Amino acid sequence: MTPDMAINVCRKAIQTLLMIAGPMLLVGMAIGLIVSTFQAATQINEQTLTFIPKIVAVFLTLLFFGPWFIRIISAFTIGIFETLATL
Repeated sequence: MTPDMAINVCRKAIQTLLMIAGPMLLVGMAIGLIVSTFQAATQINEQTLTFIPKIVAVFLTLLFFGPWFIRIISAFTIGIFETLATL
């Protein structure tokens, strides 16, 4: 395996990781911002109030985007195996 091939595989792995984690991180961040704004407006400083909505939102995002995640991971894995077969 040449260094260019290794760099290409690493680049695709990082790109796949960002595509998988991105939607869940964005939803978690948006829910955190909404809950923080609500807490600031009402002056409720309950630490556990932020975790439950984030966990539920990330779980629902995982369920909604699950088939897309599986397609991305499958395409990446198939590409890795095809690359290894050509060595």
